[in-house]
Amino acid sequence: MEKKNIKVFIVDDDKFLLGMYSLKFANNGYDVDTTVGSLAALEKLRAGATPNIVLLDIVMPYMDGLELLKTIRDEKLAPGAIVVMLTNQSQSSDIERAKDLNVDGYIVKAATIPSEVLHEVEKIYATKKGIK
Repeated sequence: MEKKNIKVFIVDDDKFLLGMYSLKFANNGYDVDTTVGSLAALEKLRAGATPNIVLLDIVMPYMDGLELLKTIRDEKLAPGAIVVMLTNQSQSSDIERAKDLNVDGYIVKAATIPSEVLHEVEKIYATKKGIK
């Protein structure tokens, strides 16, 4: 799978985690963009950013990741992007809300090391895009 043309957009309000995941994906050949929080993410997407993969945290100020995802879907931003929730929220109510918004994957940060996150996202992407 050719990775350098795959754009990963990571949205979180934790700068340390953004840096860590950004490094993990960039070191594995991905084109990575990050933003701190939902409002900045919406600005980038409305300005025409076209990521292939979007990783969203849920707990963020102003607008949580699920509200952000609903807005992305309603405004048809990032069409065709694979969306994965990358969060510490493991309650079934959050998982159900995410499913209702057609997320492609749901990863609980606390239970997953960065290399596993990378592997899981690659698996989801390959499955959704029909890549063997």
